[in-house]
Amino acid sequence: MNRKTLVLPAVVGLLAPVLAACGGSGSGGNSGDAIVVGTTDGFTASKDAPAPFDPAYAYDVGTWNVLRQTVQTLMVQPRGDGDPQPEAAESCGFTDSGNERYACKLREGLKFASGDPITAKDVKFSIDRAMAIKADSGVFALLSTVDTVEAQGDREVIFHLKSADATFPFKLSTPVAGIVNPKDYDKGKLRDGFQVDGSGPYTLEADVKNDAAVKMVFTKNPNYKGLLKPKNDKVEMRSFASADAMGAALDKGDIDLMTRSMTPEQIKKLGNLGTDGNIDLVEMPGLEIRYLGFNTDDPSVKSKAVRQAMAEVINRGDLVSKVYGSQAEPLYSLVPATITGHSNSFFNKYGDPSVARATTTLSKAGITTPVKLTLHYTTDHYGTATKQEFEVLKQQLNATGLFQVDVKGTPWETFRPAEQKGKYQVYGMGWFPDFPDADNYLAPFLDKDNTLGSPYVNTKIRGTLIPDSRREADRLTASRSLTEIQNIVADDVPILPLWQGKQYIAARDDITGAEWALNSSSTLQLWELGRGVGG
Repeated sequence: MNRKTLVLPAVVGLLAPVLAACGGSGSGGNSGDAIVVGTTDGFTASKDAPAPFDPAYAYDVGTWNVLRQTVQTLMVQPRGDGDPQPEAAESCGFTDSGNERYACKLREGLKFASGDPITAKDVKFSIDRAMAIKADSGVFALLSTVDTVEAQGDREVIFHLKSADATFPFKLSTPVAGIVNPKDYDKGKLRDGFQVDGSGPYTLEADVKNDAAVKMVFTKNPNYKGLLKPKNDKVEMRSFASADAMGAALDKGDIDLMTRSMTPEQIKKLGNLGTDGNIDLVEMPGLEIRYLGFNTDDPSVKSKAVRQAMAEVINRGDLVSKVYGSQAEPLYSLVPATITGHSNSFFNKYGDPSVARATTTLSKAGITTPVKLTLHYTTDHYGTATKQEFEVLKQQLNATGLFQVDVKGTPWETFRPAEQKGKYQVYGMGWFPDFPDADNYLAPFLDKDNTLGSPYVNTKIRGTLIPDSRREADRLTASRSLTEIQNIVADDVPILPLWQGKQYIAARDDITGAEWALNSSSTLQLWELGRGVGG
């Protein structure tokens, strides 16, 4: 089969998903009527992270993609992106001219999957709970502008904000604002394990082995009432140890679709195969970024001259070409090029890579060379290409003679807690936005209670520029403040952006809706998937 479809998203400037037929074999998933989805995301409960699926804790794209199917939010990002729309609510909006009072009215007859009615008090409980627990994942910071939540009667919820926040409707579409039942979730502590109880389009049953959820079955929730229209009754998600194992399962017909994270080699192979097969590769709008983070309190990188010198010699074009090819593009800001408010601040400051400029930067600061550093990365969270990426970075930095770099890979369940505790000098991370706005590429890293646990503080960014940008409902008008933030980051280099990438799905050609199964923020939308006729 040879298919190409073009779906224009509502967010201006984003790439459109393109679906092209590729080769494959097999006869489809083997789990009855369930559509079987493969992923390399791991879901592990550990001493450091005992509650991976609690909305008050979860803060990575994998766990959020579980919660978005099961825990309902007041707002939701619609098909094709665009402004969020009411979901558990029938209406929401600012009720004052200063964007500081936001009111929602719940849908009539809203119920949890258990059949218990949902009231405004449950919404208040859920938001208050996430803010009170203050999980070390930092997800509660998305609600940092909330002062108080008021429940009026059974269906009215009013959010009183500390300061204007034009991005607040987007934040109410994220899982941290998910509505949970007080019968199932304790007000003062996280819910350990893999149980999820909500009012979303699906219920969840997890198959757990050795403290890891290896299979999750999503079954259509008969009590669901909201904006979404599930096109299937059941979806099974299987977690694979590697992209190669996931790809083999797709080839054999054990799964119907695979998503993050495929390897660059898999994507290239699928894209180059003939048009007579029955697996389709879908290229989706991508707002994923990768970056290096710094523990700015660590003696080795405390001087911004060291961080600036790294920015002056890292060759993003060479890195992308050697590791990701056409699947990524160099990035010169924390804000991707397709987001309103983007500025090429790093390129404007540092230009093309230059060892001579870096030598001068270090010399003026009195830094003895070579600077010894260890670059840490996670071995199992962003795909197998991460190791190659860090080998290229090591080669680039060591070739200058200014740095003596080692690299070290660690599994995510160990890597993430260690990074948050400040145990790494330099570390590699990725970011899939909570919502497609420049604020969500800046505040989570630079504001108080940031998700990285970074010691870096810039009082102008926190006290003036972030609040100023949030006052502007017109995001073009906010660009002045957003650009200044990006310029400060380029000068201080608490974070060094590397590249932004596309995203892909490979699906058997009898699966419909694959082109809508991921939005630009990498939100997995299982309700869009259906089963048709292959050809």
